Amino acid sequence: MSDNQHIDEYRRKFLGQASAAVAATAVAPGVFLTAPAAAKPADQPVDDSKRWGILVDTHKCADGCTACVTACEQENGWGEYSYEHESSPEQKAHWIRKVNLRDKATGHAITLPLFCQHCEVPPCADVCPTGASFKRADGIVLVDKHICIGCRYCMMACPYKARSFIHEDLKDQKPWAPRGKGTVESCTMCVHRVDNDGIPACVEACNAENHKAMFFGDLRDENSEISRQLEEYGAKEIRPDLKLNTGVRYRGI
Repeated sequence: MSDNQHIDEYRRKFLGQASAAVAATAVAPGVFLTAPAAAKPADQPVDDSKRWGILVDTHKCADGCTACVTACEQENGWGEYSYEHESSPEQKAHWIRKVNLRDKATGHAITLPLFCQHCEVPPCADVCPTGASFKRADGIVLVDKHICIGCRYCMMACPYKARSFIHEDLKDQKPWAPRGKGTVESCTMCVHRVDNDGIPACVEACNAENHKAMFFGDLRDENSEISRQLEEYGAKEIRPDLKLNTGVRYRGI
């Protein structure tokens, strides 16, 4: 079996763990991760029949609202209280963050959530020397923490500054969102929810606030709500000049 086949086999086991039991796994001296809970049965691997995506309507994204950020923090365990020791602000994780933009020429201002754009051609995966950064067949971009060596090449390659490096010891990890000191992490599009027919926590929270600024669904299904929204109203990529064909689109930018 080739090295690439070994890595592919390992990824399938990592993401398709059938058992929900929590186990400690040593990555390197002093670095431990929690094994992920069951996300998808091992005998049902993902395929390219779907491509998951998110549409953000900036016209409906409320200024000052951080419901999507709070929901992601709580769901995936990367928030303020996830560190063993107090961490400086610039070293804390940010799987999703709110960004304010203003057109200097017109004064028009908008606010939007920014997170991993789940590119069809992800620069992070292109530069990763171990294959830890990779894209699933259904378009979700992930980091395998067990083989991430913390080189941070992916952080430099990401044009959206969507990735964080973990400097501090961690506590209270979620079994479905393994993390580790000395590794890189970013938005997973709540893959553990998606694989169980759910929607990302940020989208759910936005709907709960009745803002309905975020839509999630299968971009390859012309009858899905996200596809209908895109067909009728359109949307744009951030930095379309990079030709990354992102899975996240924005209306009103």
